[in-house]
Amino acid sequence: MRYEGMIYRPPSEARSLILQLTVGCARNECTFCNMYKDKKFRIRNLDEVVEDIIMAKKHYMFDIERVFLADGDALIVKTKDLLYIIDKIHEILPTVNRITVYGAPKDVLVKKPEELKLLCESGLDMVYMGAESGSDKVLKAVRKNATQAEIIEAGQKLKFAGLKSSITLISGLGGIKDLEEHAVESAKVISAIKPEYASLLTLLIEPGTQLYDQWKAGEFHPLEGPEAVFREMVLFLQNIDSEGTVFRANHASNYIPLAGTFNRDIPNLLTQIDHAVKNQLFRPDAFRQL
Repeated sequence: MRYEGMIYRPPSEARSLILQLTVGCARNECTFCNMYKDKKFRIRNLDEVVEDIIMAKKHYMFDIERVFLADGDALIVKTKDLLYIIDKIHEILPTVNRITVYGAPKDVLVKKPEELKLLCESGLDMVYMGAESGSDKVLKAVRKNATQAEIIEAGQKLKFAGLKSSITLISGLGGIKDLEEHAVESAKVISAIKPEYASLLTLLIEPGTQLYDQWKAGEFHPLEGPEAVFREMVLFLQNIDSEGTVFRANHASNYIPLAGTFNRDIPNLLTQIDHAVKNQLFRPDAFRQL
């Protein structure tokens, strides 16, 4: 396989074939992210991508069942080209039963409903969409290039087309000042979309990002310690109404691993948080580095 630069994928795609359809991130403006700073965004030549699929077929001694289309914003690729690559995946790798992709809210919104439906019918199974926050104030501050209304519209559009969605939020992204708003408005987004999956990461301020510079300049005040993080998380969970959504907060950045299904497991999740806080059972910061 040929990869350009560092490759990122969702934790749940650990056993998937990572197929680099795009290089980098089409927007690459978020103040908290350092993932694609070493890359200039471009869509790869489709013939090269097909060659990679053939290489995977020859290289792997086992049946490939899952494919993740990288890098960031691969959903931005023209629908006809996405359909072509999906067809080639099924043609060359007939054992594949799941194909997923990263898609920003704007990527979803520019697709016509019939395009998304075609992608679903062709075999695209799920779109990972980074909402990061549900607060317009926080979204603007981190230069997410999306509003709460747009994120909700994008999530509902995916659901209408039959595509599953996995929505990611970042705990602590609003800092101390906007802890409550970030928690409550993020819960509104999940409750409005009712995605199949929702995940919560915990903010790590990375050197080389604008947020790091803002923190050093005293312009951003992060949540201080796990107690503040869990105060925000409790508020988030108390405002959720998203029956059936599978919830995960077991990323390396999280202070404790949490897993459950909304709404039935919310009381148990709150109990686990309370137990961890009372007994100071937190993952050490040294083990939370990515």
